[in-house]
Amino acid sequence: MKKILLITGPAGDAQGWGDLKVTQSIKQAIDDSGKSAQIAFVNNMAEFYSSLEKNRFDIAWSALYHISEKSETIGMNKGDEKWVADVLDDKGIPYIGPDAQTMKNLIHKTTTHKILNRKKISVPYHYQLTSSDALPDIVYPAFVKPSYESRSVGISDESVVNSPEELKKRIDYIENGFEQPALVEEYLPGDEYTVLMLGNGAHQVFLPGKVVVDPSMYGKYPILRSDLRGVGVTKIKPVLQKKEELIELCRQAMEALNCLDHVRADMRLDADDKMKIIEVNGIPGLKPVKSWSPQIFSLNYPSSHGPMEDYRKLIDHIVSSALSRYNIE
Repeated sequence: MKKILLITGPAGDAQGWGDLKVTQSIKQAIDDSGKSAQIAFVNNMAEFYSSLEKNRFDIAWSALYHISEKSETIGMNKGDEKWVADVLDDKGIPYIGPDAQTMKNLIHKTTTHKILNRKKISVPYHYQLTSSDALPDIVYPAFVKPSYESRSVGISDESVVNSPEELKKRIDYIENGFEQPALVEEYLPGDEYTVLMLGNGAHQVFLPGKVVVDPSMYGKYPILRSDLRGVGVTKIKPVLQKKEELIELCRQAMEALNCLDHVRADMRLDADDKMKIIEVNGIPGLKPVKSWSPQIFSLNYPSSHGPMEDYRKLIDHIVSSALSRYNIE
């Protein structure tokens, strides 16, 4: 029986697939699929190293990019402290998900944009700015968000700015509130989409969906504020148009960024109806039914036994594909 070590901690919800309850759901799905999972809840690097030594497993799967006690934000780890995937690489431990450098590139949204832009893959115009930087000559409205966060953390109606004064105020807010630079992007007013990449090689599939929110839930702008995420308000619906365009754009991005196993690309239409990638998530949420990955999987592979059976199959697809990638039979 193959054994999977699930690594999480206080930052599991901010950084990765969800809180401890979500991790327990993943464990149950793995156990129900004929494999065995154990959970290592780690508060610091010492506990992380200890969990690797005392547990016996075939492959690791982490909800954490780096070990942190922060439960609300991702941020960047201290100094040259290693990320989870760095440690696993050093020890030669197989793990689910992209490698350490890819994880760092995905968290650092400016780096993600630069890599995709170099490959001529469509992204918004973008600037990483601090309060001490001179403001660039940009076209307004612009969109401002933290450089290293996920789950719409730091995003509200005030994220859309219409003047240099509003831009400067928002940069100050990001810098002071989240201790990181601001990412200033082109504001994209069109519909939002997401494409889930699952598996590798023969196991790889690309599953697109349209992100839908009741319009009455929006404020001044049709944007996914932080209070609309993780509470079951956003729904993923079938894509009726642009399906092949979405899949191809995701495929190109995943190849450019060296993504593996379970990664999601979020996209939005600009004012000219052109699709642009706004973010690539290296550890997508896995809350049963509510998170986007389970919703997308159920849209494409619904079972007669309901969404929790779909969820089991989703988790098994991710795990089995990663085991196959390492030739762990």
